[in-house]
Amino acid sequence: MANTIWVLVELEGGAPVRSSLEVLGKAAKLGRAEAVVLGSAAAEVAPTLGEYGAEKVYVHADAVYDNYLTLPAVETLSQLIQQHQPMLILLPTTYDLRDIAARLSIRSNMGLLTDATDLTLGDDGVKVTVPWGGETVVTATLTQQRPGIVLTRPKAFSVEQYSGRSAEIETINATVSAQAQTIKVLETVEVKSEGPALEDATVVVSGGRGLGKAENFHYVEELAEVLNGAPGATRAIVDAGWLPYSYQVGQTGKTVKPTLYIAAGISGAIQHLAGMKGSKYIVAINKDEHAPIFSVADLGVIGDAITILPQLTNEIKNRKA
Repeated sequence: MANTIWVLVELEGGAPVRSSLEVLGKAAKLGRAEAVVLGSAAAEVAPTLGEYGAEKVYVHADAVYDNYLTLPAVETLSQLIQQHQPMLILLPTTYDLRDIAARLSIRSNMGLLTDATDLTLGDDGVKVTVPWGGETVVTATLTQQRPGIVLTRPKAFSVEQYSGRSAEIETINATVSAQAQTIKVLETVEVKSEGPALEDATVVVSGGRGLGKAENFHYVEELAEVLNGAPGATRAIVDAGWLPYSYQVGQTGKTVKPTLYIAAGISGAIQHLAGMKGSKYIVAINKDEHAPIFSVADLGVIGDAITILPQLTNEIKNRKA
C-alpha cells in the first residue's frame, strides 16, 4: 500500500484522454504512480504512460470495457484493489469516472471525496483541498486505514512529462461476469463542431443573460471565431434553452483555463466563476458596474455587450487585414 496511487486511464480514439494524464502526473508527484488501462487499445497505450509518471501499468486489452458501460471496469478494479491495496485511487471528474468512483465506494467500502483542486500526503492521511460553495475552501482528510478515492476538478493539474521513464507492465487476466455486461453501448455519436474544443481553447468568449435573447448569441460566436477561440455560455442561458449543455461553463458545466476569457453580459455568479477563474486573463463586459464579474477581471468594460461585441469583432478583423 505505502504511497501507491492508482489512476484509471480513460481512452478515447485509442489514446489516453488529457484529464487522465493530468491526474497521473499529479500522482507521480505525490508518491508511486500506477496506472490501470482497460479496453481494446490498452496494450498499445500502456508503454507510453511511463512518460507521464506511471511506474507500473496494469493492462487488460479486452473490448468488453469498450462495449459495456462502467460495470466491467468497476468489477475489475474492485478485484485489483482488494488484491493490491493501493493507498489512493485518484481520478479526474468525467461522466464515466464519477459513476465508477461511486460504485467502487459502495462496493469496497471506500471513502470518497469529490471536486478536489489539490491534495497532499500527510502522516494522518491524504489532505484534500475542496472549494465549498464557490467562496470557501476546505481541507478534508482521508485516513490511511483503507484505500480511498478522490475525484479531481478538471484542469486542476497540468500534464507532466517524465522523459525516459519506462513503466513496468502487468497484464491482468480478469474475467468479467455476465452480470457486469448488462448496459451495452449501442451507438457512439460524435458531436460535430468547428474550431477548438471549449475545454482546450486558448481563447474563450462566453455570453450570459446580458445578451438579451438567444438570437444575439451570434455576437459571441463571431468574436470567438475571429480570435480562433471557442464560444461558451452560462448555466442561465443553457437552462433557458438558448444553447445545448456542451456550451456551459461553470461548477455544473465545463471547467476552462484559457489564456484569455471574455465574459460578455455575465454577472459573475459564484457557480460560473468556479468554472473559469483559473483563466490567465479575464475581460468582463457588463453594463452593471457593480457586477461581481469585475472583481475577478483584469480588464472591465462597462457597457452593453450587444453594442460592444460587434465593434470589438470588427476592430480585430480590421487589424488582421
